[in-house]
Amino acid sequence: MMDMDALQKIWSVADYQFGRDAGDKLFPDEVRIVYSKNTGKIRHIHLKEELLATLRPTTGLFVLTLAGAKRLVREVKPLRHWVKIQDEAEPFVSKGRSAFAKHVIDAGDEIRPQDEVLVINRENEVLAVGRALLSGKEMKEFSRGMAVRVRRGVAEKS
Repeated sequence: MMDMDALQKIWSVADYQFGRDAGDKLFPDEVRIVYSKNTGKIRHIHLKEELLATLRPTTGLFVLTLAGAKRLVREVKPLRHWVKIQDEAEPFVSKGRSAFAKHVIDAGDEIRPQDEVLVINRENEVLAVGRALLSGKEMKEFSRGMAVRVRRGVAEKS
């Protein structure tokens, strides 16, 4: 039986982090919530056998997996916390290399440093997930420096 309080909680966090109505689209009713053995707090969110996100205890926010990011791109409109990069940077970023400001074509205006972001290509396909090091505005304006520290790219061998 699904714990509705826990489901409400993850929906609220996702709505806050990724925009209104992102919660129930990212995490449908049939998700499986895994709790920490030590603290009893929510830790991982799975859909079928796929890990979608981990709730980071230090921030109380989600860290997305690639599966979670792809689901977000597919289900949530308008998308928030996205960084679109140039074609020439695509092979590097998809292998898990960081995205630099000079390769950013566009980015969500609401991105703040340390936010969880999706790196996408011109076709809005997910290339990687990571953490913003600049604001969305800075990513578009700066021509040097790291924009996103990529945690996982789609072409990485797991």
